[in-house]
Amino acid sequence: MTWRPSTDEPVEACPIAPAVELIFSRWTTPILWALHEYGTQRFVELERRLGSISSKVLTQRLRQLERDGLVERRYHAEVPPRVEYDITDLGRSLQPVFAAVGTWSETNMPSVEKAREAYTGPLPR
Repeated sequence: MTWRPSTDEPVEACPIAPAVELIFSRWTTPILWALHEYGTQRFVELERRLGSISSKVLTQRLRQLERDGLVERRYHAEVPPRVEYDITDLGRSLQPVFAAVGTWSETNMPSVEKAREAYTGPLPR
C-alpha cells in the first residue's frame, strides 16, 4: 500500500462525512425522531414538541429534510390552509442508525462522563 498525503476534502478524508453531516446536524435527529415516534404532525405541533427550536430554524430544517427526501410536506387547500409533515420511508430507514447510536450511548456515556471528569475534574452540580 502506498502512502498518500491526507486531503483537506472531508469527503475524501472520511467517506461517511456527508451522511454524518446530514443525519446528525443540530435539529435533524430530533425532528426525525418526533415524526417517527408521533407520526404526521402540523408545524405548530412539531414546534411545541421540540421545545427550544425557533420557527425560522424549524422551517429551514424541514425544507432541507424535504429536499433530501427524509420528510414529506403535505399541503391541504382548506380554509384555513393546513400543512402536515411526515417522515418518508427514506427517513424511516435511518431507524437502525439511531437505534445503534442509542445503544452505544446507553452503554458508553457513563465512561465518557468518567473520562471528562478525569480530564477536567468534577463538574459543579
